[in-house]
Amino acid sequence: MGAFSDPVTISSSFLALSIALILIKIFHILWWVPSRIQYLLGSQGIKGPSYRFIYGNTKEIMSMKKEAMATPMSLSSHAVLSKVLPHMDSWINIYGKNHIQWYGSQAQLIVAEPELIKEILNNRDRMYPKIEMPAFIKKMLGDGLVSTESGKWSKLRQLADYAFHGESLKSMVPEMISSAELMLERWKLYEGKEIEVYEEFRILTSEVISRTAFGSSYLKGKDIFDMLTRLVSLASKNAYKFLFPGISKFYRTSDVIESDMLVKKIRKCIIEIIKEREYKVKSGEEDNFGSDFFGLLLKAHHDTNYNQRISVDDLVDECKTFYLAGQDTTNTLLAWTMFLLATHTDWQEKARAEVVNLFGRSGNPNPDGISKLKIMGMIINESLRLYPPVVANGRKVAKEARLGKFILPSNLNLIVSTLAIHHDPQIWGKDVHQFKPERFSGGVAEATKNNLATFLPFGMGPRNCVGTNFAITEAKITLSMILQRYSFTLSPAYVHLPIYSLTIRPKHGIQVILHPL
Repeated sequence: MGAFSDPVTISSSFLALSIALILIKIFHILWWVPSRIQYLLGSQGIKGPSYRFIYGNTKEIMSMKKEAMATPMSLSSHAVLSKVLPHMDSWINIYGKNHIQWYGSQAQLIVAEPELIKEILNNRDRMYPKIEMPAFIKKMLGDGLVSTESGKWSKLRQLADYAFHGESLKSMVPEMISSAELMLERWKLYEGKEIEVYEEFRILTSEVISRTAFGSSYLKGKDIFDMLTRLVSLASKNAYKFLFPGISKFYRTSDVIESDMLVKKIRKCIIEIIKEREYKVKSGEEDNFGSDFFGLLLKAHHDTNYNQRISVDDLVDECKTFYLAGQDTTNTLLAWTMFLLATHTDWQEKARAEVVNLFGRSGNPNPDGISKLKIMGMIINESLRLYPPVVANGRKVAKEARLGKFILPSNLNLIVSTLAIHHDPQIWGKDVHQFKPERFSGGVAEATKNNLATFLPFGMGPRNCVGTNFAITEAKITLSMILQRYSFTLSPAYVHLPIYSLTIRPKHGIQVILHPL
């Protein structure tokens, strides 16, 4: 018999061929494609740090972040880009506002030019859909409003728009006031003493989103908040850890195992809340699912029109998204604004005078007065400029596209850098790192004398943050009620060290001294 009929020889040849094909595929993914993209972009003037085999620039990024986090910042400047994203700050200075970096073998085009950002985020030709979420972020948000596309996104966005705007938003004001009153009642124990406000605002914003969007108290949703907070921590920890492609199918780290367990527990908690409200309707205890956001989601889940119906998975993912986004962004906004007012007491006095003029020393904020808080609005905008909760927006190139003067290949990831835009001296001036709310005295449109994408705390275009008005209203109410009761100064114990963990947050909290009025 011939040699090729020998089963052992055939098996060996097949194995050798399979190994060769796998190696060719690995070489294609890890070397050929990155080299091709680097050449294509480089030939158009888009430079960046060199691609490193397998890891890309992840090791460099982690090293730079570790070094930046080793020392706190001075209170005299708010140059946070060099602290929370030191690699981006460095590479913008070296390679320009538009440059390439590598997350493993995946190219990321950093975009920090307003003209290009406006084109990407407006996405008129639908050439720049949302980027695929990293695994840990996907576990936090699922396939909800933040990440989904096309018809499903339109359906979910319509529900959220209805729940968080207009009369629906006005109806939430009493709950926001009640939650702030609960917090301020606790603060009586700290009068004349130090209090850590980041944690206080975490509890407050959790209470507000629970009451307004889900019709329950903070304590009822506490387990969900705690588990989501842990997921955020795991996501931050693993942000720049790169695993060899395909290895996750065979090897699961302890963080992956823990995150999967948390996802299952969060889903179980939300399903229990769903069943509880469904039971109240079925038993006749309630005649409808309610008018809050959770009720609107349940109504859509039970819609008789199949095309308008959302699945249980959609419902769970939307709950996770709004539990997290509705709490975390407003929490950081309040904390950094409190910090800025504690270090700039002249603006604190201006804000207090405006609040007292509109609401008196003890009157509660009302929708009409909230809309007239001009100085407060200027302060909040400057806080959002210096410390935007979300530092970047991710998009990708659906198919080969022209962006400005560049021709971009399909599937290229785009990172729109909010933080870099907000700290660009060419846009905001030499005092870009200083707290100067007067920049916004003529409104956002006049702040930089142009109509480009220069102020993006909540994004722009059709995918802008649906909860913008909700967050700003909650912040104005809370700050107004604090200013009516207290003046406050920064505690000597405070250490200024902003970190990036889903949002920009204070690593050691924010400690202030409360002085009752």
